[in-house]
Amino acid sequence: MEVTEILEKYSEKVQQEINTALSTVEPEELQESSLHLVKAGGKMIRPSLAILSAEAVGGQAQHALKVAAAVELIHTFSLIHDDIMDQDEKRRGQPSVHMIWGESMAILAGDTLFSKAFETVLWTETDGVDSQLVVGALQTVVDSCVKICEGQALDMGFADRLAVSEEEYLHMIYKKTAALIAAATRSGAILGGGSKEQVEALTEYGKLIGLAFQIQDDYLDVISDEDNLGKPVGSDIAEGKRTLLVVHTLEAANPEDREELIRILREESDQNVPRAIEIFEEYGSIDYAHDIARDNVKQAKELLLTLEDTPARQALMMLADFVLERSH
Repeated sequence: MEVTEILEKYSEKVQQEINTALSTVEPEELQESSLHLVKAGGKMIRPSLAILSAEAVGGQAQHALKVAAAVELIHTFSLIHDDIMDQDEKRRGQPSVHMIWGESMAILAGDTLFSKAFETVLWTETDGVDSQLVVGALQTVVDSCVKICEGQALDMGFADRLAVSEEEYLHMIYKKTAALIAAATRSGAILGGGSKEQVEALTEYGKLIGLAFQIQDDYLDVISDEDNLGKPVGSDIAEGKRTLLVVHTLEAANPEDREELIRILREESDQNVPRAIEIFEEYGSIDYAHDIARDNVKQAKELLLTLEDTPARQALMMLADFVLERSH
């Protein structure tokens, strides 16, 4: 089975759950703005991970469908609000929600998706799932939302600092990116009736591939091309972002190169992107980031070996590899 088939296997059912959740939203403008990015299409990695995690512990896919939809609703909410904060004009090849409906309506759309996510998890009980398991899944999803906000706040704070340690950076991306992916695998394992050991193994698996996912994004920003990325190469540099490549280089560089890289990041211009990439290469930071992502994926796959060998486990193995193999 190809990764695209894995991601498409349940996407239609998850989409139906999302449509059902948002079908009662009014006025029409709020419903349309809430659905905009969902309709634009996404990879559906997080929902797939939730359902596969339920199946990997011997549970039913149906029991994790609503939490899978909820995780995608939360992910979409975070994208809408991120686009407002970063003033990004495009997302998934479409105009951002705030570009079409304005910032006020975009904030409301994000808030609607956020609220509907929790309601959707609670509806899991109608699929015959024990209420205690539903509460466990809900606690997991709520906790991830707090972490996303904390991660975003930490990321914003980094912009005003000259130096960020690797430990601080990894902590930030865990909260901003990996926490929701870990919530998908954890909540799926809970609703699948997994043992404590199975739930913990899948939680850590989700965390590790979530970290690898973000680090791979940092890596692709400088080694991919605009057609694959859907944005200019080096856009993180042009926006002055503190990525793992930046963090590693600033820690390793001599004073002269360090000052030059800081100046480039402060200028927030695409003119100096090639020079920044040269500095990264000089200190081995591009390969370093890729090695960290690869090591995380390796550890994640080793955790899966504690589970019974099933098609679901094999699919989770493939999704771990996909994190590194993707070009955007």
